[in-house]
Amino acid sequence: MAKRSFKSSLLPTILTYLGLAIGLVFSAFPIVWMFFSSLKSNTEIFALPPRLLPDDFTVAAYLTIFNDPVKVRFFINSYFVAGVVTALTLLVAIVTAYGFSRYQFRFKNTLNIFIISTQTVPPITLLIPYFGMVVAFRIFDTYLALILTYMVFTLPYAVLLMTGYLNTLPKELDEAVLVDGGSSWTALWRVIVPVSIPGIVATAVYTFLLAWNEFLFALTLTKSMDLRTVPIGIQLLMGQHAFEWNEMMAMSVLGSLPLLVLYLVAQRYFLAGMTAGSVKS
Repeated sequence: MAKRSFKSSLLPTILTYLGLAIGLVFSAFPIVWMFFSSLKSNTEIFALPPRLLPDDFTVAAYLTIFNDPVKVRFFINSYFVAGVVTALTLLVAIVTAYGFSRYQFRFKNTLNIFIISTQTVPPITLLIPYFGMVVAFRIFDTYLALILTYMVFTLPYAVLLMTGYLNTLPKELDEAVLVDGGSSWTALWRVIVPVSIPGIVATAVYTFLLAWNEFLFALTLTKSMDLRTVPIGIQLLMGQHAFEWNEMMAMSVLGSLPLLVLYLVAQRYFLAGMTAGSVKS
């Protein structure tokens, strides 16, 4: 009886780990293939049958990228745009979320519904209207066009995430500051924000990922090479008659590293913020 019970409890565990292993292979194999392909020559990538490990390891693709000022500029643009979008999104989202979390006002529920509904609109349907607005305001092919456009997509989720997290914090924190003669502004920046680091980090990571990886609007709203971002730079390596696959893989690896490092550094805060922000007290 005990042996049968042990087997019945062991089977779900084995199946669980088997499913996780299969998922890991499907998730990790493309990344591993991308990394080793970046260490091959462009000729070796087309070798038949395909091989995972290169015959001759080479970093020529990486050196080509680092020695090309145009490609380096792609990374600078991505860092700048994603960094500014993240900072501005956090600033607006924190203040907005504090208002939604701590105050009752007219049309509050309507605004909440509107913010949620914006997440259901496919971004591609807004491409032509945004292009027209950007041209009309004469900010086409500028950093400002990318920053404002990206914030339209990052702000709604950031506000929802921060509101959910602030709802988990007791209102007694604000009341203690008010009793001591402070203002709501003081309560927000000196009390609420310091204890909301997990939620802020989770929001920052999500915002940075979205801005860093965006392709469609970066392609449409810019035309000069000085303003292109990493996703556009990778696409530009696909020429009319030849594809620089090793450089594409190398640039993809370099483009993924900041996101990986950011997540690993902020993993503890990110998971805590996502978990706490999903529960309303």
